[in-house]
Amino acid sequence: MDWATFWAGFVEFLKFFAIPLQVAAIIVGAVILRWILLKVIKRVVNQVVTGVKRKHQVDDTRELAASPLAAVRVVQRTRSLGSVFGNAVTGVIVVVGVLSVIYVVFPNVTGAFALITAAVGAGLGFGAQNIVKDVLNGIFIVGEDQLGIGDVVDLGLATGVVEDVGIRVTQVRDVNGTLWFVRNGEILRLGNMSHGWARVIIDLAVPYDSDVDAIQDRILEVALELADSPKWKYRIIDKPSLWGIESISAEAIVVRLAVKTRSTAKDDVARELRLRLKRALDEMGVKLPALNSIMLQGFEGAAGLRSTKTQRKAKPLVNPDDVKRPNS
Repeated sequence: MDWATFWAGFVEFLKFFAIPLQVAAIIVGAVILRWILLKVIKRVVNQVVTGVKRKHQVDDTRELAASPLAAVRVVQRTRSLGSVFGNAVTGVIVVVGVLSVIYVVFPNVTGAFALITAAVGAGLGFGAQNIVKDVLNGIFIVGEDQLGIGDVVDLGLATGVVEDVGIRVTQVRDVNGTLWFVRNGEILRLGNMSHGWARVIIDLAVPYDSDVDAIQDRILEVALELADSPKWKYRIIDKPSLWGIESISAEAIVVRLAVKTRSTAKDDVARELRLRLKRALDEMGVKLPALNSIMLQGFEGAAGLRSTKTQRKAKPLVNPDDVKRPNS
């Protein structure tokens, strides 16, 4: 066998395996490129989160609740953007990789592929527009900081904690543990209960023939005690205010109390306040009437909030200088 025959056979051998090798190279290159880009995104996200934690001297993201609210939003928004960009990178690389493989396997398919693409695009135009709508809406939602991972949101379709923000779907887990997958394009209204601050609204129905003034004074005193206690003072960002009588019926008088809290502490403050109010009313011998015929207006009826509500004055119960502050 001469060298010419050997090289001719070797060239034919390479041609036989050229297409599989190119396909394998495209797949391996796409996997490596995706791995590198996801590493870069993850590294940037971790650097931002770590920088915020270091700046506020905390080790756990949950401890940022006691820090300025902007720090929490930076962490949540960065993680959400990282999730969206990661999904986008995966989608783009998969599409480009598949098209590259098709071009290698069928090198003369370019013209036919253009015709097929036009035909398929015309046929699936109405269906694909929903996907485009989902993707664009998801980008705007995250880019405008409408929600972030860990936020408590009301999407109309589902209410709960945001667990993941994808490029097309947002995952929300409700209080029962159900994980809802909501298409971003279907989110027409979005209520975020983790932005800025929250307000605890408590309506108490007291007997009609009771001493309403004394009860209102005691309610406000209990709320101020809670706001001044070392454990709760950093979760309550404003002095509690008694908004007064909300409604009167033949059975009871409804008194409303409002407390402005950090968004992450609303439920905890509400539960503790209800417990303390119950104990205080028991000490006063006030027996709350049955609620079967009383229409209470809670959070849903608080649409007309006004900052000009009259605040009743109460005697200071605790001297701020006597309160032991936790070590900073």
